[in-house]
Amino acid sequence: MNAQAVSTKRFYGTGRRKTSVARLYLTPGDGQILVNKREFNAYFGRETLRMMIQQPVEATGNLGKFNVCVNVKGGGLAGQAGAIRHGLARALLILNPDYRKPLNKGGFLTRDSRKVERKKYGHRKARKKSQYSKR
Repeated sequence: MNAQAVSTKRFYGTGRRKTSVARLYLTPGDGQILVNKREFNAYFGRETLRMMIQQPVEATGNLGKFNVCVNVKGGGLAGQAGAIRHGLARALLILNPDYRKPLNKGGFLTRDSRKVERKKYGHRKARKKSQYSKR
């Protein structure tokens, strides 16, 4: 894609993780990330979550080249960070299909399907049972 076409476009990506859903737009810019209209560093306090979100951008060599505007809801902070990472990888793939190899190698395009197992009746939690006593 030529530079002029990229400068006027927005690239959309949807990411999911646990019960979190992230909808984001990728626009050419200086690397600013807004999460629910808040600054990226203010929304995610833990450095590991911030690092995790930026992994797809680093893998494709686009750090500081795009602004990201994210709307995320559901779940906790870790699930939301995973959803943003998934959506960012999908948006980068729309931007340039050649990014598929580095994104796949990092595992950023794969939807992590693990969810909390439901609680069963007769159990204290999903798998934990009450202690058995013979007498």
